[in-house]
Amino acid sequence: MQTLLNVLRTSELRNKILFTIFIIVLYRLGAQIPAPGVSLDGIETLRDRADENQGGVFGYLTLFTGNGGVLNLFGLGILPYITSSIVIQILTVAVPKLEEWQSQGAIGQRKITQWTRYVTIVLALIQSASLTFLISRSPEQIFGYDPGLFPDGSIGRMLLSIMCVTTGTAILMWMGELITEKGIGNGMSVLIFASVVAGLPVLGVQIFQLRGWVWLVIALLVLVALCLGIIFIEQGQRRIPINFPKRVVGRKQYGGNKTYIPLKVNQAGVIPVIFASSLLQLPSLVATSLPTSGNELDPNWGDSVRGFIQDRLFSPTDPAYLLVFGLLIIGFAYFYNAIAFDPARRADELRKSGGFITGVRPGPQTERHLAKILNRITLPGSLFLAAIALIPSALLFQLLGGGGNNVGLLGFSGISILIGVGVSLELMKQINSQLMARNYEGFLK
Repeated sequence: MQTLLNVLRTSELRNKILFTIFIIVLYRLGAQIPAPGVSLDGIETLRDRADENQGGVFGYLTLFTGNGGVLNLFGLGILPYITSSIVIQILTVAVPKLEEWQSQGAIGQRKITQWTRYVTIVLALIQSASLTFLISRSPEQIFGYDPGLFPDGSIGRMLLSIMCVTTGTAILMWMGELITEKGIGNGMSVLIFASVVAGLPVLGVQIFQLRGWVWLVIALLVLVALCLGIIFIEQGQRRIPINFPKRVVGRKQYGGNKTYIPLKVNQAGVIPVIFASSLLQLPSLVATSLPTSGNELDPNWGDSVRGFIQDRLFSPTDPAYLLVFGLLIIGFAYFYNAIAFDPARRADELRKSGGFITGVRPGPQTERHLAKILNRITLPGSLFLAAIALIPSALLFQLLGGGGNNVGLLGFSGISILIGVGVSLELMKQINSQLMARNYEGFLK
């Protein structure tokens, strides 16, 4: 309580927190406003049956929107921005121009940020158009029934909805940047955190309705245990000691200090899970476009493929789902870490600055040493991510009786907690640093 009073006494910190809360309220309000052209009766039908029909790509989008539909003002959430940022980050290694901008400091970073915004708008336009036409043309294949979102099938109504959802993504991207600039924490992460927290009460109500108070209390205890485990792993680091030799210039001595390179156990965060989930959704999108009638040899081959994908790749307890999703997470963790932490570049930077690792020669030996440590520390981090993504989902699927197509939401139950804990830790650290700068004791003792 004393720490909270210290936060309220600090006017600058108090204003930042209030501004962040204000933007979050606007975001949650906009997530409930339907896009023009969409039937309100259809949205009500979709929300009424959302607890029993959260499958496929729509369950994936629900993590970032926190509601039952995708055709709202902020229906896509910041998913296009996340995808755009990851794509630009990967292309930075392959495209010389982007690599040149990255080395230019703040000027180059502004150019990269601007291109990230352009790609975000393009992705939002493509995703909103794809989802809108998919819902309009084949609602039964998506929801299992026709909620009547576009009752007349008018092209004008669908185009209006597409433009509104795309504009909403641009507004949400701007709101996230406002939080980063004038609020506290990373704006995009805070908005994801708001969506995750908004979805947890719905999950609690589902467990209570199906299993009662006892299982709800057990689920809360498991949630606390997961939070403790995630904090323990997220705070874990492998520190590589770095030495700088002493240099005497005139009567002054420079260097001679020791520091370290911190390598987190979970270096990649939740990005491998987002990548793996996006790739895992492709078979579902392809299956929806397969014909319902086949050839003479197999007249129902389209339905057979769709049934196999839904039964095997979207069931949290199916061995095929566990194996494919787990291997994708591990593979993307190694892929992302190899891009984010380049041993060759770090070794070259150390050599130029005069630093060295004790017992390791500068140059190629330092590069091989860093690569070896990175590969070893990536394995437990990727296994941790896979376990968080798969095990809680399978347990929750059994707890809810395995009913419906809740896989999209369930597949992110553990990752939702991981995102929430990670963002909370980052926010606490920022508040802590500002409190300690003013000689106040922070939250983290």
